Amino acid sequence: MPTVHELRNEIRVAVGRHERIESTGFTKEALAAICAAVGAPVDTSRLPPKAEMRNRIANALELEADSFDRSFRKAELEAIASVVRE
Repeated sequence: MPTVHELRNEIRVAVGRHERIESTGFTKEALAAICAAVGAPVDTSRLPPKAEMRNRIANALELEADSFDRSFRKAELEAIASVVRE
């Protein structure tokens, strides 16, 4: 089973971003790239707040949650990774 850090790095690489050595959440730029990869692109000239981009990703993948004002959990990362692998 991959760790959360490994899943984040897999997603980063799949959307053309760089892996990170340390375990960190997604940057705004990485979230924008993920949005584009799942069919919910954002205006990259002025990136929206992270929560808004996480909500766009969640809506595109039909993930269940009240709000994504938090980082993605492991099951959510697994769902994202399965989509961006394709």
